[in-house]
Amino acid sequence: MAPKVREPTHAGSWYTDDGPTLSRQLDHWLAQVPSSTTPIGTASSQGGAVPIPTSNARAIIAPHAGYSYSGPAAAWAYKSADWANAKRIFLLGPSHHYYLTGAATTACDEYGTPIGNLTVDKELVESIKKEWGLQTMSLKTDEDEHSLEMHLPYIYKMLSLHNESFKADPKSVPLVPIMIGSTSPSTEKTYGRLLAQHLTIHTNLFVISSDFCHWGSRFRYTYYQPPSGNPKNLRSSSEVQKNYPIHASIKAVDFESMDAVESGQHNKFVEQLEETGNTVCGRHPIGVFMAAVEAAEGLEGGGRFRFVRYERSDEVESVRDSSVSYCSAFAVL
Repeated sequence: MAPKVREPTHAGSWYTDDGPTLSRQLDHWLAQVPSSTTPIGTASSQGGAVPIPTSNARAIIAPHAGYSYSGPAAAWAYKSADWANAKRIFLLGPSHHYYLTGAATTACDEYGTPIGNLTVDKELVESIKKEWGLQTMSLKTDEDEHSLEMHLPYIYKMLSLHNESFKADPKSVPLVPIMIGSTSPSTEKTYGRLLAQHLTIHTNLFVISSDFCHWGSRFRYTYYQPPSGNPKNLRSSSEVQKNYPIHASIKAVDFESMDAVESGQHNKFVEQLEETGNTVCGRHPIGVFMAAVEAAEGLEGGGRFRFVRYERSDEVESVRDSSVSYCSAFAVL
């Protein structure tokens, strides 16, 4: 029986559907990432430069917008990770189109990309589905969701470049896709405790899909936080400080969110988002992973993310403008 394949439905629009062109494009963006960099978080930047890739970096946060917007930023996360010893890839992304308060996984056997298919770890997916009480996505829901798909070409590319087992047989490094819904903090902690056991398996690698601030009236988020005084939600008639443009406030709030993630404290991240309303679309997958790190035994202080790249689709000057932020990070486990 032919395998059930999730087709790359966003290829041809969000990124090219021509395999050779896509492969060259990914190679180009990866080549632009330096061999070392100083992390950009308030705390992590104090530790000095880190090598890229970093040994035992088995978790990343990377954006999922169209590649013309977020492809170069995502390369920083993907190149930071240690792909050589991976034998299984967990992919956690948010749900944009299908509302659920829990999480869901796939019914497919393979996830397609223009450069090659990734095999789903059906046995582990079924086990997690039962243990976690997950829903199963319909094929339409699966193919509608871009937060998982936009990572598949990068995953295939990195494994094909750096993983000898995958080069010999792509089925030897399977995928575990999990779509996280609008989960409460307590649900994130529950899923985190269940995910924790997989963090301590040193051949598992984790990809967490998230864009950061979506700013503008079309996103229903116009939060402005001046360097002094009270924050406010801007309207068309609102004035902002001339020496502190809107894009400076967006960056400041994003860096607060990044610092909260780097703290390793799930509650601190939740509180920062509640305080600012920052529209981090992958906040729930990030929250589940942070809760898993807190619940895992034997990590010996590992699992804290270090952010290495921050970009935006535009620098907002007017309330009529909008932007989306893209961040890349890695964590050693």
